[in-house]
Amino acid sequence: MYAAEHARQHPDQPLFVMGESGLVVTYGEYEARANRLAHLFRDHGLRRTDHVAFLMENNVRLLEAEGAAERTGLYYTCINSYLSPDEVAYIVNDCHARVFVTSAAKREVAAQLPARCPDVERWLIVDVPDGEPVPEGYERYEDVVGALPGEPVDDEQLGAAMLYSSGTTGQPKGILRPLPDAHPADPMPVMAFVKAMYRFREGMSYLSPAPLYHSAPQASVSITVRLGGTAVIMEHFDPERFLSLLAEHRITHVQMVPTMFSRLLKLPAEVRDAADLSSLEAVIHAAAPCPVPVKEQMIGWFGPIIIEYYGATEANGFTFCDSEEWLAHKGTVGKTVLGELHILDDDGNECPVGTPGTVWFKGATNFEYFNAPEKTQESRDESGSMSTVGDVGFIDDDGFLYLTDRKSYMIISGGVNIYPQETENLLITHPKVMDAAVLGVPNEDLGEEVKAVVQLVDGVEPGPEVARELIAFCQDHLARFKCPRSVDFEAELPRLPTGKLYKRFLRDRYWAGHTTSIV
Repeated sequence: MYAAEHARQHPDQPLFVMGESGLVVTYGEYEARANRLAHLFRDHGLRRTDHVAFLMENNVRLLEAEGAAERTGLYYTCINSYLSPDEVAYIVNDCHARVFVTSAAKREVAAQLPARCPDVERWLIVDVPDGEPVPEGYERYEDVVGALPGEPVDDEQLGAAMLYSSGTTGQPKGILRPLPDAHPADPMPVMAFVKAMYRFREGMSYLSPAPLYHSAPQASVSITVRLGGTAVIMEHFDPERFLSLLAEHRITHVQMVPTMFSRLLKLPAEVRDAADLSSLEAVIHAAAPCPVPVKEQMIGWFGPIIIEYYGATEANGFTFCDSEEWLAHKGTVGKTVLGELHILDDDGNECPVGTPGTVWFKGATNFEYFNAPEKTQESRDESGSMSTVGDVGFIDDDGFLYLTDRKSYMIISGGVNIYPQETENLLITHPKVMDAAVLGVPNEDLGEEVKAVVQLVDGVEPGPEVARELIAFCQDHLARFKCPRSVDFEAELPRLPTGKLYKRFLRDRYWAGHTTSIV
């Protein structure tokens, strides 16, 4: 159901609830707010397939900005709210944004953008209190949209997100898919697929513990709106608060990443035992590898309601498995549900069962990288019918896919290919480890050697003794060549709240002054 129709029938139903502040936005309020910004877009001359960009923390204004773009035929880009001014400016310029909307919480970064982005025509900032100045070049959002009509624009057209890859291995790329020439109220064919895969339903109560700029949370909240549900938005993930929100709002559906699982499992036993999970119908997870012991413990605690999918923001293919399938094929990310899966070696030949190769999908390649035809071409095979995002994996006899790692993360040590994900998955299970990254660092003899960079749990002091303990732990469970030769410690790893690790930042530090073929 289109949000406008649900707003007419249930104007006072909460649509968004903020987890910390308790701020509630009803369907009626959301509808009027989204329409006001839609009028601003039209009055400014924006037409179908034009681009806008948003930079905000988890903020209800971000959701209404998306709604405005989705009813005016625009492509909108939600930008990672943790990026630096130069990184944000790169995306704003690359996506050809004509209007930019940000928040007072992002004021420091936002103030530096007009000078870096000369083609943006209008700069808006939300949540700046009355009487407080806005950054130079900006208009106070509430002043601009407040007097505009709360009714729909006359020529409503379906818009869509054009999100960017996370840039963990290089410059982020805009992922552009064809925009249907449709009205926002028209049925969306993808809805049936997503509802079946995520087990979403009308009237659901969805908890979003992740950043809304990322594709999976953004899509899940959008679908919740279309299904007449209520979305509870966490401003940031806190494991104990997460459990309390489940009970407080009788949450039925939630989408998570494995790092959240790990943090939940490290809560005191009495906190975990007291959690009320009775309303939960489905826990969806994806975005990053999940160590087998972590998922085993989560299924044991939450029950067989945990479902997993694998798919990139490019949506070039998807796999899926429920708890029962996963328990029978531990470590899998599922069987294909969209696209035709192929595992190919470097020569383009099909890999035998159990042999790792690059993951390719055929039959679902209707994306391109915006303004980057060469990157689009690199993602395709020679025929143009298959695409890859560079992941490596293998299939078993039953056709279930297992991911090995990202091809660009592979370590080549003494001519041996090492995929660090296996070692990372092991380290995270150690009781003293909160997070871990494994990467190749320069070695004059071997080319690269394996290093672990570890974030310890609170209360554990880093030092040589802990490093030796972790190396020995790896050697007890893995072949020696996969084990770290050394361990460094960080207060916090550069992991996105989406669960993805900015391994490039760590690797660049160790490779400064050296050359490497790894990108």
